[in-house]
Amino acid sequence: MLEKNRFVSNWFHRQPQTRLAVFKGGRAGILQRLKWAPTVNYILKMESLFTSLDDESLRKHSLELQWRMKGGETAEQILPEAYALIREAAQRTIQLRHFAVQILGAIALHHRSIIEMQTGEGKTLVATMPAYLNALSGKGVHIVTVNDYLARRDAAWMGPVFHLLGLSVGCIQTPMQSSERKAAYACDITYGTAKEFGFDFLRDRLAGADSNTPVSIQPSSLFSTSGKHGTKTVQREPYYAIVDEADSVFIDEARTPLIISTTMMTARDKANIKAYEWSSQLVTSLDHTLHYTYNSEKKEASLTKEGRRAIRSTSTPQGMDAIPMESIYEFVERAIRADRGMLRDRDYMVENDEVLIIDENTGRTMPGRKWRGGLHQAIEAKEQLPITPDTGTAARTTTQDYFLRYKKLAGMTGTAQSSSQEFHQIYKLKVVEIPTNRPLCRTLESDCIYPTEREKIDAVLEKIQLLYSRGQPVLVGTPSIEKSEHLSSMLEKVNIPHSVLNAKQHEQEADIIKMAGQPFSVTIATNMAGRGTDIRLGKDVEKLGGLFVLITERHDSSRIDRQLVGRSGRQGDPGTGQFFISLDDDLVQALDPEKAVRLQRTYRGKKLQGIPYFRVRNFFDKCQKKREQDHFQQRHALMKFEKQRRESQENMGLDPFLA
Repeated sequence: MLEKNRFVSNWFHRQPQTRLAVFKGGRAGILQRLKWAPTVNYILKMESLFTSLDDESLRKHSLELQWRMKGGETAEQILPEAYALIREAAQRTIQLRHFAVQILGAIALHHRSIIEMQTGEGKTLVATMPAYLNALSGKGVHIVTVNDYLARRDAAWMGPVFHLLGLSVGCIQTPMQSSERKAAYACDITYGTAKEFGFDFLRDRLAGADSNTPVSIQPSSLFSTSGKHGTKTVQREPYYAIVDEADSVFIDEARTPLIISTTMMTARDKANIKAYEWSSQLVTSLDHTLHYTYNSEKKEASLTKEGRRAIRSTSTPQGMDAIPMESIYEFVERAIRADRGMLRDRDYMVENDEVLIIDENTGRTMPGRKWRGGLHQAIEAKEQLPITPDTGTAARTTTQDYFLRYKKLAGMTGTAQSSSQEFHQIYKLKVVEIPTNRPLCRTLESDCIYPTEREKIDAVLEKIQLLYSRGQPVLVGTPSIEKSEHLSSMLEKVNIPHSVLNAKQHEQEADIIKMAGQPFSVTIATNMAGRGTDIRLGKDVEKLGGLFVLITERHDSSRIDRQLVGRSGRQGDPGTGQFFISLDDDLVQALDPEKAVRLQRTYRGKKLQGIPYFRVRNFFDKCQKKREQDHFQQRHALMKFEKQRRESQENMGLDPFLA
C-alpha cells in the first residue's frame, strides 16, 4: 500500500525533471504554455509507482483514495494519483494507456471545460479519468452519449477499468423498467443518453407529484429528486456529468424541449381526426399560386382570400360540424405545410405505421418524439396512417435547464470552438482545444460547385468511380435518407458495390462504419456518419491517401460539415475531404431561391471555378451563416420562454417542470 501524499511527493521530487518528450514537432511548447502541463508531467512520472503493484494492491489504493476524499482531501489534491492509478488500470484491463494529450484533456474535463479533440483521439478513454476521480466522492457520475448503442458499448468497454479499482458501472437503455433504472443510477458511474437522463428526471417529478398532497411544492425543493419520494424515483441528486458529442447535445438538441405527454381520446379529438384526413385530401386540389402562399424558409403556409372562399364552398364530412371555420383554415394550412415542407426520408420516416422524426443534425430517428401544434397528425394523415390524438403536456424541461442542474458539468467534441461563446454564455463552460497526439495529415480540397443537382451528381459519380478504381476508400456524406438512397441507386447502375448508412440501418451503424476505411470500400452515410466509432484504415490504404470524405451538400451548420470531414485523418492517418455542392441544394433553395436561379442562368452548363467560384462560394457561406443564426435565435427564444414559464410556476408555488 502506498503512503499518503507525503510519500508520493517525496518520490516525485527525487525523479529527474525532464521535459515532455512525448510531444514532437513543437507540440511540447503547446502543452507547456498551458497551466496544467506540470500536472501532466507529474502523472506521467508516477507510472513506475503503480506498475510494480498487483491488482489487489491497486484496488486497495483506490479504496484509500475514497477514504481520503471522505476525510476532507479535495479532488484537486488527489487528482495526480487518481489519474495515474486509472491509467495503469486501463493498461492492465483493456490494453490502453492514456497519452499525454489525453491526460491533458482529462484534467480540462475535471475543471468544467468542453474539450475539442479531433476524431480518433480517444475521447471515450479520456472520460475515464475525470469519471473515476469524481466517482470517488460516492455521489455518482453520469457519462452522456448520443445513442443507446454507444452508451452500451462504452459501458462494456470501459467497465473493466472501473471494476478493477472497485467501482460499479451502470448503463441506462430505452427499454429498461424503473427497477433496472434505479439500480443503474445507484452505480458509481452511469452511462446513458441525454434523452433518457432527461426523461427519467421528468418521470421522477411526476412520481413525486403523485405521492404528495397537495401537488404544489416549495421553491427551495424545485431541483430535488432524491430521498423525498421514496422508491418511486430512480435518479440521485445530479452531481457530475461528462457529455460526449457536447455540441450535438448542448447546441443541436437545445431547440427541442423534452416533453412527457398525456393522451386521452375525447369527442373533440374524434372531430379533429376527421379534419386532419379531410384537409390532407383537400390540399391536392388547391393551386399554390391562387389559393395559398408558402414560405419555404420558415415552412409556413397562409391561405389567400380565394383559398378561404374555396374552402367555405367545399362540403365537410359529418362530425366536423362543431369545428369553427377559422380552425378549419388552420387544419388546411397545417396540411399544406405537411405536404410542401415535410418530406419523407428527409424530415421523417415511416416504420411499422408510425411516423419517426429524423434529427436534422444527426440523421438518426427520434422514437417517441412528436411535432407539436398538430403537425405530426397532419403528416400521419398525409401518409394515410392511423392518426394519433393530440397530446397534452404532463411534464417538460429543456436541455439547458436539465444539464444546468448538475453541480459540475463538462463535455467533449471534435467541433467546439465555433460555439465557444454560446457554451460559456449558457453553460458557463470554457472550450479547451487539445492538440493531437500525432501531427494532423488531413487535406481539405477546394469545393466543386455546379449550377444544377444533376450536374453535381454526375460529377460525384465520376469522382467515386475514380477513387474506387484505385482502391481508395470513400465515405459519401448526404443530407437525407432520400438522397442517400438515390445515390445508392445510381451507384448500382454503374456496378460499384457500396454500403448505405442512414436511419434505416441504425442497428448496424457501427458495423458499417468500421468497414469504411477498407480498400475499395464505398460508404454512403447521412450526416450521422457513425459518430463515436473509429474508422480504421485497411492494409495499404495509407499509401493511397487514406479515407476520402466526399460531402454532397452543405448542412445547416458548419459544425456538421467539419464533423463529416473529421471522419478522415484520425491519429495521424492521411485523409482528404471535399464538398460537391450545387445551386439546387436545399440550403440555398430554402433561403434565397431567387438568387440561386439568377446564378444558375449565369453559369449554366459549366463547373464554377476561379473568380466566379469565390463569388458563389461566398453565397453558400452567407446561406449557412443565416441558417445558423436562425437556429441560435430559436434556442434563445426557447430559453426565454421556458424561463418566463418557470418563474410563473415558481411564483405560484408550483413545480415548474409539471403542467
